[in-house]
Amino acid sequence: VAKVIHGVLRANSKIIDTKESLLRLWVHECMRSFSDRFLEDSHRDEMRFIELLSKTLLDEFNTDWKTLMDNSIDEERGPVFANFVAEPTENNSSVYEEVKNFDTIQTILSEKMEDYNTEPKNIPMNLVLFEDAVKHICRINRVIGQDQGNMMLIGVGGSGRQSLTRLASYVADIDVFTIEMTKQYRSEEFHEDLKHLYHRCGVENKPTVFLFNDTQIKSESFLEDVNNILSSGEVPNLFPKEEMVGIYDGVRKDVTRAGLVETPDQMWKFFIDRVRTNLHVILTMSPVGDALRNRCRMFPALVNCTNIDWFNPWPAEALEEVTTNFLSGRLSCDDERVRVAKTTASIHLSVIATSDKMVMEMKRYNYVTATNYLELVKGYLELLGEKQKVLGDQKRKLSSGLTKLEESREQVKTMSVELEEKKVVVAQSQRDCEKMLEVIVSERRAAEEQKKQVEADSERIGKEEKECKAIAADAEADLAIALPALEKATEEVDKLDKGSITEIRAYSKPPPAVEKVLACVMILFGKPTDWASSKKTLGEANFLQSLKNFDKGNVKDGIISKVKKFVTNPSFAAEEISKVSKAAGALCFWCHAIYIYAGVSKEVAPKRAKLKAAQDSLAIKQAALNEAKKALESVVAKVNELREKYDASVAEKNRLKDEADNLEEKLNRAEKLINGLGGEYSRWQNSVGDLETSITALVGDALVASAFLSYAGPFDTSYRESLVSKWMSAVNEMSLPFSQNFSFAQFLSNPTDVRDWNIQGLPKDNFSTENGVIVTRCSRWPLMIDPQEQANKWIRAMEGKDLKIIDLSMNDFLRDVETAITYGLPVLLQDVLEELDPTLEPVLSKSTVKVGNRSIIKLGDKELDYSKSFRLYITTKLGNPHFPPEVSTKTTVVNFSVKQQGLEDQLLGIVVNQEKPSLEQQKSDLTLQVAAGKRKLVDLEDEILRLLAESTGNLIDDIELVNTLQVSKVTAEEVTSQLKVAEETEIKIDAAREGYRPAATRSSIAYFVLNDMSKVDPMYQYSLDSYVDLFNKSIVDSRSGDVEKSKTMSVQDRVQTINNYHTLSVYKSTCVGLFERHKLLFSLQLCFKILKEKNNIPPAEFSFFCYGGIVVDRSKQVQNPCKEWMNELSWDNVCGLDAISSFNGLAASFENIPDDWKNWYTCNKPEDTKLPDEWDERLNALQKMCVVRALRSDRVLFAASSFVENSLGPEYADPPTFNLKEIFSTSTSRTPLIFILSPGVDPTEQVQQLANVMNRTLSQIALGQGQAPAAVKAVEESLQSGSWVLLANCHLMLSWMPELEKMVEKYCESGNINNNYRLWLSSCPNPSFPMALLQRGIKMTTEPPRGLRPNLMKLYSLISEEKFAECGQQYKYKKLLFSLSWFHAILLERRKFKSLGFNVPYEFNESDYLICHDLIIVFLDEYPDQTPFEAMRYLIGEANYGGRVTDNLDRRLVNVYIDQFFCEEVIEKENYRLSELQDYFIPNDGDLLSYKHEIQRLPQNDHPGAFGQHPNADISSQIEDTNNLLNTIISLQPATVVAGEETREQKVDRQLSVMSDKFPDVFNLREVKAAMETRSDPDALKTVLFQEIGRYNMLLSLLKRAMNELKKAVNGLAIITPHLEEMIAALHEYKVPKSWSVAYPSSKPLGSWVRDLGLRIDQLKYWIDDQIPPVFWLSGFTYPSGFLTAILQTMARDNGIAIDTLTWEFPIVSQKVDEIIEGPKEGAYITGLFIEGAKWDEENETLMEPLPMELVSSMPIIHFKPVDGKKKSQKGIFSCPLFMYPVRTGSRERPSFVVSVELKSGKASVQHWIKRGTALLLSTAE
Repeated sequence: VAKVIHGVLRANSKIIDTKESLLRLWVHECMRSFSDRFLEDSHRDEMRFIELLSKTLLDEFNTDWKTLMDNSIDEERGPVFANFVAEPTENNSSVYEEVKNFDTIQTILSEKMEDYNTEPKNIPMNLVLFEDAVKHICRINRVIGQDQGNMMLIGVGGSGRQSLTRLASYVADIDVFTIEMTKQYRSEEFHEDLKHLYHRCGVENKPTVFLFNDTQIKSESFLEDVNNILSSGEVPNLFPKEEMVGIYDGVRKDVTRAGLVETPDQMWKFFIDRVRTNLHVILTMSPVGDALRNRCRMFPALVNCTNIDWFNPWPAEALEEVTTNFLSGRLSCDDERVRVAKTTASIHLSVIATSDKMVMEMKRYNYVTATNYLELVKGYLELLGEKQKVLGDQKRKLSSGLTKLEESREQVKTMSVELEEKKVVVAQSQRDCEKMLEVIVSERRAAEEQKKQVEADSERIGKEEKECKAIAADAEADLAIALPALEKATEEVDKLDKGSITEIRAYSKPPPAVEKVLACVMILFGKPTDWASSKKTLGEANFLQSLKNFDKGNVKDGIISKVKKFVTNPSFAAEEISKVSKAAGALCFWCHAIYIYAGVSKEVAPKRAKLKAAQDSLAIKQAALNEAKKALESVVAKVNELREKYDASVAEKNRLKDEADNLEEKLNRAEKLINGLGGEYSRWQNSVGDLETSITALVGDALVASAFLSYAGPFDTSYRESLVSKWMSAVNEMSLPFSQNFSFAQFLSNPTDVRDWNIQGLPKDNFSTENGVIVTRCSRWPLMIDPQEQANKWIRAMEGKDLKIIDLSMNDFLRDVETAITYGLPVLLQDVLEELDPTLEPVLSKSTVKVGNRSIIKLGDKELDYSKSFRLYITTKLGNPHFPPEVSTKTTVVNFSVKQQGLEDQLLGIVVNQEKPSLEQQKSDLTLQVAAGKRKLVDLEDEILRLLAESTGNLIDDIELVNTLQVSKVTAEEVTSQLKVAEETEIKIDAAREGYRPAATRSSIAYFVLNDMSKVDPMYQYSLDSYVDLFNKSIVDSRSGDVEKSKTMSVQDRVQTINNYHTLSVYKSTCVGLFERHKLLFSLQLCFKILKEKNNIPPAEFSFFCYGGIVVDRSKQVQNPCKEWMNELSWDNVCGLDAISSFNGLAASFENIPDDWKNWYTCNKPEDTKLPDEWDERLNALQKMCVVRALRSDRVLFAASSFVENSLGPEYADPPTFNLKEIFSTSTSRTPLIFILSPGVDPTEQVQQLANVMNRTLSQIALGQGQAPAAVKAVEESLQSGSWVLLANCHLMLSWMPELEKMVEKYCESGNINNNYRLWLSSCPNPSFPMALLQRGIKMTTEPPRGLRPNLMKLYSLISEEKFAECGQQYKYKKLLFSLSWFHAILLERRKFKSLGFNVPYEFNESDYLICHDLIIVFLDEYPDQTPFEAMRYLIGEANYGGRVTDNLDRRLVNVYIDQFFCEEVIEKENYRLSELQDYFIPNDGDLLSYKHEIQRLPQNDHPGAFGQHPNADISSQIEDTNNLLNTIISLQPATVVAGEETREQKVDRQLSVMSDKFPDVFNLREVKAAMETRSDPDALKTVLFQEIGRYNMLLSLLKRAMNELKKAVNGLAIITPHLEEMIAALHEYKVPKSWSVAYPSSKPLGSWVRDLGLRIDQLKYWIDDQIPPVFWLSGFTYPSGFLTAILQTMARDNGIAIDTLTWEFPIVSQKVDEIIEGPKEGAYITGLFIEGAKWDEENETLMEPLPMELVSSMPIIHFKPVDGKKKSQKGIFSCPLFMYPVRTGSRERPSFVVSVELKSGKASVQHWIKRGTALLLSTAE
C-alpha cells in the first residue's frame, strides 16, 4: 500500500490536474504494486484484479474501468506512466506523467538506445522496442526512480531482462554495477565487490543499479547478503573496523552539512541510509525449476522488498512487430513483410509446442527464448541477402553467357552473306592481277637492257674518276707542307688588332728588326720598302684584311727572290722579333708562311692543270652518264609503278581473300562455339529459369533454413522433419514463395565441404550433415550433445593441430581461452555438464566492445583483443542433458546423439568393407570420382562463363574462348560419360551393398538396446567405438569355422551368419557386465527390438504385455464366470486381451470351457502347457506370453525366457558363466577392467589369483580419504613396469575419479604403454562414476551366488583345511559349522521372497559368518563337556546377525531359525533335518571335501520348503520380479506416437473423462459436525470421523484440482509443470501418481485405486447419513491405528479404566457382514482384512495352508475387543502382524504396521507361520 501512495505522490499538479488523470495514476500504481506480482501464467488473476479495481472505481468514485481507460494507451491492461517523456522542470526534477502515444515513447527510447550504443565501453544493444519491452522499461525506470526502489525481474535467460535494465538505467542517468565472475570468485570476492558498491552509493553519493543475475549465484550466501541489503541495507561484518574509519571520513562533511552529530553511530546510520537511497538492486531470476521458489522461501526479502516484473514469453503480436521492424526496407512490399512476420511468429510458437511435446515424450528439455527468435530474424536477413547475391550472380553470369551466344548467332548469319560477296570480288581481283603482270614483264625486259648499258658506262667513268682523285691527292700532299705554316701565320695575324698596328706606326724610327719585317711585307705587296711607305700602308683601314686575303698562290718569282733574302736571314725569326714587337713578330710569321706556300704552289701548279683537264673530261662524261641514269630511272620508275600497282592489286586480292578466309574461319569458330555451347545454351536457359524460381522462392526457403539454424539443433530427426513440415505449411498458408523439395542440408551446405566433413569423421547420414551445417554456420557457439563422441572427433580432425582442447576441471583452462581469443585459434571445450562456468559468460555472449579499430572483450579482470578468427566448440557426453535457459540461450545446442539410421549406414560401410573390400573401395573411389567429375564440370562451366563475361569485343574473335570451349567440350563429354558410367556402377554397387544391410540393421538395433541399458543402471555405459570394434571382430570371427566356405556363401546366408554371431557376441559380452536381474531384461529387449524391426510385434499386444488390462469402470465389463479360482485383476486382464482383435472370443471361452482353463491356470508350468481348445494353435508365441501375463504373472519371467529361446535361440536364455581369465583375454592395456560391486562381494581375491596365474605383480589400493597420491603413484609405477594395479572402492572417492579419467585418457592417447599393464577398478553403482571410464572399460558384475547350494559352497570355500581342523571338538564343530553355513545361506536367500522373507532387506556378509565361525570354535574348545547353546544363540542371533536386524518381527524370525539350527538335536541326531524337506539335512561326519560333495548333492533349484515357506511364496516373489521387469521395460519405451495411434495426451484425456465421474464431491465438514452433534456416537469415534473426513477432503480437493489442471494440460490449455508431467506419466502407465498418496499409502494399480477410493467414501457417507457402521471396513480408514485407539478410548471412558491397561482380544465372527445389524457393545467388528502366507480355516477357526496359487485370501469378520489387563501368551496362538498394505516397511512418515492380531495356529506351530512370513493386510496390490 505504501508503494501505491509513494507512486501517487510523485504526481505533478500541473500535469495530473483532473480527477480522471489522478484515478488513472492510482490504478497504474495499484497495477504495478500488486498485479505485477502475479505468476507468469496467471492472466486470469490479473483480470480478476482489474475487475476488483473496476468495482472499487464504481463504488467509490462513480466511474468504471472502461470509461476511465477510454483514452489510455492500453484500454484492457491499464495506463502507462513514465518520467522521461517530458522535459525536466525548472528545478531539474522529472515529470511523472501518463504516456498517451506509444510511438512517442518508442522514439525517445530508440534515441536513448542510440546514445547508449555510442558511449565508449558500452556493449552495443540492438533491441526491438515493441510494446511489452517499452512497458518493462517504464516499470524498471519507475522503480529505480524511487528511494529504496528494488526489483526482481523473473523470466528465462534471453528474455531481455538485463538489456532492458541497462537501457532503463541509462534513461534514468544511473550507472549499472555488475560483478565480474572469475573461476575463483567466492564470498570474499563478492564482499569486496559489495564494499566497492557501498562506497559508490554511500561515500561518493552516486545512484547505482546493482544488476545481479541468478547465474552469478555461486553460493547461496550471496543471496543471504542480498537479502540483508534489501531488508535492512546492511551486510553483517562487511566492513572490518579499520575500514570503518575511511567511511566515517568520507561522509563526515555531509553529516555536518545535514546538521547531525559526528558520532560513529550517527555517521554509520547516515552512510547506510544514503546507500539504501542510492542503491537499487535489480535481481534477474529464472522461473525454471524449483530454485526460485526455494530461494524466495529461504530469503523473504526477495519478495517483500522488491517490485516483481514477470518477463513472459513474447506474444505473437510482439513477435510479428519485431520481425516487421527488422524487415523494414528489406522486402519488396509491405504486404510481404507482414506475411513473413506472421510466419516467423508461427514458427517460433510451433517450436515452443514441439519442445513441450519432446519433454513429454522424450524427457528432453529445450528452452525456446526470445534470443532464438532474434537469431531467426537476423539470420533470415543475412541468409536472404547472401543467397540473393549468390543466386543473382549465377543468374547474371548465365544471362550474360546467353546474351553473348545470341549475339554470336546473329553475327553468323551476317558473316555468311558477307563471305559469299567476298568470294566474287576476290575472283575478279585475281583476273586483274594476271593482266597487269603481263605488261610489267614486257616493260621490265627493256629496262633491264638499258640498265646494263648504263652500268657499263658508269663503270668506265668510275675508273677515270679514280685517276682524277689520285692527281688531286698528290697536289694536296704537297700543299699539306705549306698549309700549317700558313694557318699559323693566319692565327698570328688574327691576333693583331688596330692597337697592335698603331703601336708599330708609332715608331718614328722603328727598330731594325721591325723595319726589316715591314720591308719584307712591303715587297710582298709590291710597294716601296721605306719606313714612310710602310707606315702609310700600315695606316690603311683594310691592312689586316689584305693580309688575310693575300693571293698567296700567284706570287711572282721576282718577289719570291727578294723575300728569300729576308726569310733565309737567321735574324729574321719570328720568335726573336716578337721579343721586340709582338705585332712585328706576327707579320714575320706571315712572311715566312707566304714564302713557303708560294714555293710549294709553284711545284703544284702543273699538277693542278692536269687535274683540271681530267676533271673537265670527267664532268662531261658524268653528265652523259647522269642523263642515261635519269632515263633508266624513268624506265625503272615506270616498272616500279607497275609493280606497285600489281602489288597493290595482289595485296587487295590477298586482303579480300584473307577476309574471306577469316570470315570462313569465324564461321567455323562460330559453328564450333554455337554447337559447343548448344547443350549449355539450353541448360543455361533452364538454369536461368530455375534460378529465377529459386530467387523467387528464397523468401520462403531462407526463412525455413534460418529457422532450422536457430531452432532445430536440439531435436532429433523425427522432430526436425515434423518442424520443417509445419514451417513449410506456415509458409504456404501465408502465400510466401518456397521450394517444394526444400532440403536444409542441400540449401546451405557445399558438397565439397560435406565430403571433407565425412573424411574427417562426420557420419554420412543427412541428420549428421544437418548438424555439420548448424555447427559451422550458427551465430552462437555450438554446444553439442555428443554421448558417442562423434562430434568431438570430427571437430578435432576438422580443426587440426591448432585446436586447443580444454575442460572446466582444468586449472588453467581460462589461459588457453585467452590465448585463443587473442590469436584467433579454435577451442574445444569438452565434457561439460548442464551448467557452464560463469567466467565464460562474456565469451558465450560475445560481449565485445569497439575501441578504435580494435575489438575488446573483458574476460575476468583482463581486457583482451578479440580476433574474429576465434572459434569455440562445446561438447557434452551427457545423453539427455537439461541445460538451463541461460545456457541454451547463449549457445546453439546441437543434438549429435547417433540415430539408428545414421549408425546403420556407418555399420553398412563397415560390413561391406570387411566382406567385399573391393566393393567398398570401389564405392569410395566412385564417390570421389563422381564428386570430382561434377566439380570439374562446374569448374569448366565457370571457366566458360568467365571467358564469356570477360570477352569485350566480338565473341567469335576470342580464339582462347573457342579453344577453351573445344577442350571443355571434349572434357565435359568425357566427364559426363564417366559420370553416367560411374552413377550406373554406383547404383549396382549400392544394390550389392544393400544385400548386407540386414547385418547393419541388426547391429544398430543391438547397439541401441545396449544404449538403453544405461537408463536401467548408470554403470551400463557402452561406447560406440568399442561396439564398432566388437562388430568388426564378430565379422572376422564368424568366418573362423571355414573361411573358404564363408567366401562361397550367398550374401543372404553370410548376413544371417554375421547376424547370429554378432548378436550372440553382444549378448555374451554384455552379460558379463550385467547384474543377474537385468540379463533376462536385456535378452528380452533385444528380442523385442529385433522382432519389432520385422514388424512381428503388434503395438496393441506389446502394450498389453507391458501394462496388462486396466479397467476403471467394471460396470460395463462382462461378469467373471470363474470367480472361485480367478481373481478380478486376472479377469480385467482377460477382458483387456479380448478387446484386441487377435484375442476376440477369449473372454467367452472362459464361460464355455471353464474347467479347461482352470486346469491350465493351476498347472505348475503354464508357459509350457498347451492352451485350451483352439487357442494353442490360434495364438503365436507373443500372444501366448500375453495370456500368461494375463492369468499367471508369476510365470512371466519363465514365459519370457522361453519366448527369447524360441525367437533367438536357447543360448540367449542361458547367460554365460563368469570367467575372469577369459574376460581378461579380451582386454588391452588401454581398457580398464571395472568390477561393479554388489553388497557382500569382494573381487580382490579373484584378481590376485589371476595375477598369480599370469605371473603379474598386483598393486592394491583401497580408495578412501587421502588415498589419491598413493593411487596416482601406483598407476604411474604400473605404467612403467607393466604390472597391474587394483583401485578398490572407487565409489568412496568419486571426487577424485575425474582426475583418474584424465590420467587414463592421457596415457591412452600417448600410445606409450607397456602391453602387460592393466588397470582394475571396483565400484558400487553410482551415477557420478565417470562415463568415459565406463565406456572405455570392460565391465564385470560381482554378485553373491544365488541359491542355497552355491552359497554353501562359497562359505565352505572360505574354510581352509587348517581352519577346518583347528577345533578340538571336531564332531560337534562339523555339525555346528554346517548349521551355521545353512543359517547364513537361509538368511541370504530368504530375501528373494521379498515381504514374505523379511520386512526389511538386510545385507549379511561373509564377515558375519567368519566371526560366528570363530565364535563356535571358541565355545566348543572352552566348554568341551556342555555346549553353551544359549550363549551361542544369543551371540549369533541377537548380537552378530541380529545386530543388523532393525525390525522386531524380522528379529523374531531370526531367533526362530537360531533355535532350530543351534540345539542339542543338531549334534545328537543323525542327519538332522534342516527343513520339512528330506533333501536338506546335516551330513555325516567327514573331511572338508566330503562336505563339499554333500553340498553338491543338494537340489539345484531351491524349494520354498527349504526356508519354511509355502510353494506359493515363490509365486509372490516371482510376481514382484515380473512387475520389476515390466516396469523397467515400460521405462525404456519412448513416448513417441505412431501415426494413427492415440497420443499419450489423448489416452490420458480419455482416462480423465472416465475417472472424473468416479471421484466423489468433497464433504462439508461443518455440516457433518453439526449433524453429528445430535448423535450419540462416542466422542472418540466422532473425532476419528472428522479427522478422516478432513484427510479425505484434502485428497478429493487435490483430485478435483488435478483433474482440472490435467484436462487443460493435455489439451494444450495450460503449461505442463514438472508436477503435472509426473501425473501425466503415471496415468499413462496406469499408475497412481505419487502426489495422490497424501491421505493413505497404496500399492494398487490405477483402476483398483479409483474403485477403492469410492468404497472408502461410501463407508464414510453411510456413517454420516445413517449410523455407525455395525461392521467397520478397517481398510477404509486413512489412519486405522487412530480408529483402534478411539475404540480403546471409548472402552476406557465407558468403564473408567486407564487406557494403558487395555489389550485386545480377537474373537472370530462367523456371520457375514450383511447378517450383522448392530455392532458389539465393546470394541468393533472389523472386516476387509486379508491374510498373506496362510489361509483361515473357517470350520476349525485356525490358520491353515493356502491353496496352490492362493497368494492372499480373505479373513472373516474379527471382533477387535478391548479387555482389561495383559493376558499371558497362550500356546498355539500366533501373534500375526497387521499391515496397511503389502509394503510392510511402509515409509518413514507412514509405517505400515498397525497392530498384532492373535490367531490360533492350528495344527502347525507358531514358528511354522513365522517362517511362512504370515501377515494380515488391510489392502492388497490388486
